Amino acid sequence: MICEILSIGTELLMGQVANTDAQYISRRLSALGISVYHHTVVGDNVLRVKDALKCALDRSDIVITTGGLGPTEDDLTKETVAEYLSLPLIMHEESLERIKKRIQGFGGVMTENNLKQAYIPEGAIVMPNDCGTAPGCIIESEGKTVAILPGPPREMQDMFEKQLFPYLEKKSGETLVSRYLHIFGVGESMIETKLKDLFHLGTPTLALYCSTCETTARLSVMVKDKKDADGILDPVEDDIRARMGNALYAEGIGESMPTTVLKMLKERKKHVSFAESCTGGMLASSLVDISGASDVFDMSFVTYSNEAKSKILGVDPGIIRAFGAVSPECARAMAIGAREKSGADYALSITGIAGPDGGTAEKPVGLVYIGLADKEGGYAHKFLFHGSRDTIRISSVKHALNLLRLTILNTDDR
Repeated sequence: MICEILSIGTELLMGQVANTDAQYISRRLSALGISVYHHTVVGDNVLRVKDALKCALDRSDIVITTGGLGPTEDDLTKETVAEYLSLPLIMHEESLERIKKRIQGFGGVMTENNLKQAYIPEGAIVMPNDCGTAPGCIIESEGKTVAILPGPPREMQDMFEKQLFPYLEKKSGETLVSRYLHIFGVGESMIETKLKDLFHLGTPTLALYCSTCETTARLSVMVKDKKDADGILDPVEDDIRARMGNALYAEGIGESMPTTVLKMLKERKKHVSFAESCTGGMLASSLVDISGASDVFDMSFVTYSNEAKSKILGVDPGIIRAFGAVSPECARAMAIGAREKSGADYALSITGIAGPDGGTAEKPVGLVYIGLADKEGGYAHKFLFHGSRDTIRISSVKHALNLLRLTILNTDDR
């Protein structure tokens, strides 16, 4: 089956709101084996919505709309779809009662315009809204399906998972099973070279997706029963792991370098501390963003100035005078100081020039030193990153965590 996602809202076209709904729906439809060929965004205009709906129905089996279900005059999705399909709108009493109770629960007063949210195209399957006031609906017409969802992401996702996904699952009959293998520090072209023959297997399929400093390899297979996927995916995944070695650091759609390092520290009951300069707390934040970070993380130090490096971390001012704050000597001393102050098993430090200013011929923008201290002592690695200030800082954080990951793996091997 082919689906088109029709996102309705002038705020999307103006760039005031990011269209995360379409991204979410596409990802979930792929799990059902439903192909998405087009994303369409259209403003709050009846004629343009009708035109977009016509195009979508001409080339797709299913059209999923998001947005335009509110109580105001410019919320016109339901009305426009019903008019296009020549369906009258009828009052859905159950929805009306839910809307009344929800508004009363908020301590609000129901106004006349809230009534329009309870009108549903005749014959439609109603999808109650457990997170808001506007119900959605599913319309089956002449072999086509139109599903109407609210625009706010929390409402849309809840309605999609509870009601639309099960409906579509019955229609599809097949499931796309995917595995996501995360590879760090190896360029896309090198990965493709190492895995070249695996791109031509037919089943399963292999695709690469790039982000800062890393690549995700997606293995996918279409099956009627999920349990049939393991026998197809396992041998190919094992092959990829063997070829990529330690560069492949995790498997799973929700995995990342921070989640991987956090799990490794938890499993070994180890603690980590950080000393940051140019990243200004981003390294600590990457770990604290994850639930359970307190099991492995007690404290961190943001020492942006030279004085702070000396006063807080105990970096010898002579090191900074002789080598500069952006140097392997300073990075090593920062990591050792953070470990001593915190009592952690491991300490990471970052010092560098994130730009866009401050670089020299000897120390250009993008030069970063990452230090690591453990019970064996301290050392530092040199990196030269490229890109914007944010890219350089993000790259620094990811490489610091990867350095810790590899250190833990090497410790396990000893």
